[in-house]
Amino acid sequence: MKKSSTKTRVRYSETDQMGVVYHGNYAQFFEMGRTEWLRSLGVTYKDMELSGIMLPVISLKCNFIKSALYDDVLTITTFLKKKPMVKIEFDYEIKNQNEELVCTGNSVLAFMNSKSMKPTKCPDYLLKSLDF
Repeated sequence: MKKSSTKTRVRYSETDQMGVVYHGNYAQFFEMGRTEWLRSLGVTYKDMELSGIMLPVISLKCNFIKSALYDDVLTITTFLKKKPMVKIEFDYEIKNQNEELVCTGNSVLAFMNSKSMKPTKCPDYLLKSLDF
């Protein structure tokens, strides 16, 4: 299992009137996790796009367990459990500064050729970075 963790502090603009993180922001937290997961392998979205690969999200799931609050420090842990092919699937755990599980999630992204807009296989350089 390949995993990476990144931290973020909840900003006021990410909360509702009660100081609770608005549910729509979790997709952005997951994106932060994916971006940093790729970066930990020496790959960036920018590099992938320059090489003609796009990664649209085709599925997103979030299970809310505990409210995240304004000024909490969240740790987003991103997991890759299986070899990517035409799709890449990530699992997530978000914990607060007290190590309490806030939410879990899953997203599936498809490798797309940016010129043809058709699905394509995972780039070899990413597979090599993953030791697959």
